[in-house]
Amino acid sequence: MIEKMTRYSFILLKGEREEFLLRLQELGVVDIVRSERPIDETSSRMMIRVLEAKENIAMLEKGEDDHLRQLRDERKALQQLRNSLAPWGEYDRSRLAGLGVPVHFHTVAQNSFNPAWAEECALEIVAEQDGKCWFVVLGEDPIKAGLVQAPELTASEAAALLEDKEAEIAEYEAILEARKSEIPRWQAVISDSMGELGRYLAGATAAEAAEGSLCVFEGYAPATEAGRLARAFDAMPIYWEARDAQASDNPPVKLKSNRFVSLFESITRMYGLPVYDEFDPTPLLSIFFLLFFAMCMGDAGYGLVLIAAGWAIAKGKLKIAMFDGLGPIISVLGVGTFFVGIVLGTFFGIDIYAASWVPEWLKGCMIKGKIAGYDAQMVLALGVGVVHICLALIFKAIYAVRREGFLASLSTLGWTLLIVGGVVIGAVALLASLPSTVIKWLVIGLGALSALGIFIFNKPGRNPLANVGAGLWDTYQMVTGLLGDVLSYIRLYALGLAGGLLGAAFNNLAMMVAGDNPTWQWPFVLAILLIGHVLNLLMSCLGAFVHPLRLNFVEFFKNSGYEGKGLKYNPLKQ
Repeated sequence: MIEKMTRYSFILLKGEREEFLLRLQELGVVDIVRSERPIDETSSRMMIRVLEAKENIAMLEKGEDDHLRQLRDERKALQQLRNSLAPWGEYDRSRLAGLGVPVHFHTVAQNSFNPAWAEECALEIVAEQDGKCWFVVLGEDPIKAGLVQAPELTASEAAALLEDKEAEIAEYEAILEARKSEIPRWQAVISDSMGELGRYLAGATAAEAAEGSLCVFEGYAPATEAGRLARAFDAMPIYWEARDAQASDNPPVKLKSNRFVSLFESITRMYGLPVYDEFDPTPLLSIFFLLFFAMCMGDAGYGLVLIAAGWAIAKGKLKIAMFDGLGPIISVLGVGTFFVGIVLGTFFGIDIYAASWVPEWLKGCMIKGKIAGYDAQMVLALGVGVVHICLALIFKAIYAVRREGFLASLSTLGWTLLIVGGVVIGAVALLASLPSTVIKWLVIGLGALSALGIFIFNKPGRNPLANVGAGLWDTYQMVTGLLGDVLSYIRLYALGLAGGLLGAAFNNLAMMVAGDNPTWQWPFVLAILLIGHVLNLLMSCLGAFVHPLRLNFVEFFKNSGYEGKGLKYNPLKQ
C-alpha cells in the first residue's frame, strides 16, 4: 500500500538555512522538494567530485589498471621468449662471433630432419624434444629448411629479465593493495558530497521572501512521523505548518508492505512507482509473479535448487555480485516452484505422475490429462490469465470511480461488468447445475446493463449517436486486445512444458549412455545429468523471469490502467 504523506511548509531566516537542512538530515525522513539536476557550477562540482570518487573506488576494487596489464603482457612475452630460447642452451655470443665464420640456426620437425645434412656441412644438433630438432650450421649453409634468426639472448638472460619483471609486478601489486586502504576514505567523500549536494539542491529551490531575508521550503514526510517531527520543528527557530498531502501535490511515494510483499517492491520499481492516488500493484504482483515464475519453471527439483541457492546467498556462503540482497526472493521463488512443480508432476525432468513410488494421494493433487480435448495444464494457464485480467479490470473500475466519479466511469464499469460478470456466469454454469433458463436471463440482463454503459452513457452529455460510435470502436479494440492478452498466458504452459521436455531429454540421453549394465559409464552419465540440468535450469530461470514480467507489465498494467509515474520518496539523510 502507499503510505500516507504529510506536506510541510517552512519559513526561516536565510542565515539559518544550512543549520535547518543539517537538522533535517539528522531527522532522516523529510523529503525536501529538490532540483532534479545540478543547477549551477557549484552543484556540478559536487557531482564531479562524487563521480571521481566512484571511479577511484572502482579502480581500487578492481585491483589493476592499464600499467599493471602492460606489465603482465610484458611478463607473458618474456615467458614465451625464455621458453623459445631454452632448447638452444647456454653459449657465449662473443666467442661464437669470434670464430670468424657465419653461424646459422635451424628448427625443424624431427621427422623432417635429414641425417645426410651432417655430411654436407658442419652441422651440430643442439636439442631434440617435443618432436622438434634444433641445430646449427657453421660456415657455408646449403640447408634452407627451418632457418631462424639468431637468438639475441640466451635462456638464462631471458630468465633474468623475467625475474626482474616478476619483481616489478610484485612491487606494483603491493602498491595497488596498499591503495585499497584508501577505499573507506573515498566512500566517505561520496557520502559527504552526496549529503552536501542534497542540502545544496534543497536549499537552491527555497523561495526567498522579505527582500531575501527569509527562506521558504516545502517537503513531505510519512504521516506516521508527524508526532516526532512536530516536537523537532517546535524546537527550531522556524515557522512551520503541516497538512495532509493531496494527489494534486504530486507527493513522493513510499510503499508500505509486509515482509513477503516487500520482496517484490523492486519489481514494481522496475516499471515505475504508483502516483499518490493510484493503487499499489505490489501485493497482486507478488502473488502472480511468484505463480507465473513457478509455472514457467514447472519442475519441483529445480525449486529445491533455488531454495538452496537463495539460502546460500542470503547467508553469504554463495557470493555472486549480481544477486547481492536477492537471496530471500530467490528462496521464495524456489518454494513456489517446488509446490507448482509437484502439481504439474515434474521432478528434475522425471514425470512423477507415472512413477510407481509416488503415493496415490499425491498423484491426486497433480494436474494431468485433458479438459474439453485440451491439455489440462494449458487450460490452467489460460484460466489463470483470465483471472489475472479480470482482477486488472476490477482495479481499473474501482480507481476510475475514485478519480473521475461514477458517471464519468460508466463505460469502464460496463466493460468490467460484462467481462468479469460473463466469466463468473460461465464458471457458475460449468460448476453448478443451474437451469438453462436462469443462465439465459442472467446473460441477457448482464448484456443489457453493460450495453447501457458501453454504448449509451459512455460519456454523459454527448450526442447519443457519437456515444454509440465510440462504443463500437471501443468494442473492436477491447475484443481484439483481450483475445491477444488471454492467449499470451499460453507462454506459462509452453515454457513449463519446454523445460520439462528438455530435462527429460537429458535424462534419456544419460540412460542411453549408461546402457543396461553400466560400469565405467557412470562418470559420463553424471556429467550429462549435471551439465544438462544446470543448462536447463539457467535457461528456465531466464524465461521464468522475463515472461512473468511481461504478463504483469503489459497484460495486467494495461488492462488495469496503471501508470507508474510516481516520484520516489527520497528524504534528506546523513
